[in-house]
Amino acid sequence: MRPNAAEGKTRMERLLRKCRIKNMLVRECMAECLGVYVLILFGCGSAAQVITSQERNGQYLSINLGFALGVTFGVFVSRGVSGAHLNPAVTLSLCSLGRCRWIKLPFYAFFQVLGAFLAAATVALQYYDAIQMYSGGQLTVTGPTSTAGIFSTYPADYLSVWGGVIDQVIGTAALLLCILALGDQSNTFIPDHFQPLLAGASVLVIGVSMGSNSGYALNPARDFGPRVFTYIAGWGEDVFRAGGGWWWVPIVAPCIGALLGTLVYELLVEVHHPSQMSDDQNLCLEDSAGKITLEVEEPESGKPALNG
Repeated sequence: MRPNAAEGKTRMERLLRKCRIKNMLVRECMAECLGVYVLILFGCGSAAQVITSQERNGQYLSINLGFALGVTFGVFVSRGVSGAHLNPAVTLSLCSLGRCRWIKLPFYAFFQVLGAFLAAATVALQYYDAIQMYSGGQLTVTGPTSTAGIFSTYPADYLSVWGGVIDQVIGTAALLLCILALGDQSNTFIPDHFQPLLAGASVLVIGVSMGSNSGYALNPARDFGPRVFTYIAGWGEDVFRAGGGWWWVPIVAPCIGALLGTLVYELLVEVHHPSQMSDDQNLCLEDSAGKITLEVEEPESGKPALNG
């Protein structure tokens, strides 16, 4: 290596060392923020491509794949630092199981929302011209050229608010069943490097089976962060008024669903494992369950073809 190149590398290493943060909670929060950013960047980016191209460059399945792979790579980005919860509802469930400290919940949730907000802003910047052309320069929440559904979920025209609550409770419960099963090494051993892939697959199967009602948010941060962005960026108060005041459903219902799914899995499966597990097995189980978390997903409003 040439002297100048070696000197440059040394300077860069010194600079990067100065940027190191030793506080573990801060590091975990940054990892959660970046993990959710990756999830929403790919998920909402796929929705923007499909919607603004009027399905010429992808279809509903493309959006499902975008969110599923976004989850997969979001987990890979953050799992070694924070456990890759990527979802306040998942963090809440792990806290209830004693696998995450309650003090972390508000910090994780804030940075998860922040990551989703920043990713929505990135997608809006990247697709600014496409959104303007598709919408005719009018940023609307409802109607044939609405674009708010690129970023957050809205209910289909036929769906009542309480029907949406049930939809989100069931979907998020299913998500937690999958996540806990993936982390339960006493049930089925899954190699560590396969777990993010299967976490993404769980999001994919929920999307293709439960997405048409309201876009399967399943994740308060995934929905609320981008919704706040659209409110600020020009879509206005309609993002909170549309769907009969729909905005609170993807926040409250996933938390209820996550706790329900956790309770069901614990009562029907995990609590019945033989009690002769060694301490090492117990530690492995808790660590694995914390590493699989994620979240999730999806756009659009009253257009079942693109979001449900």
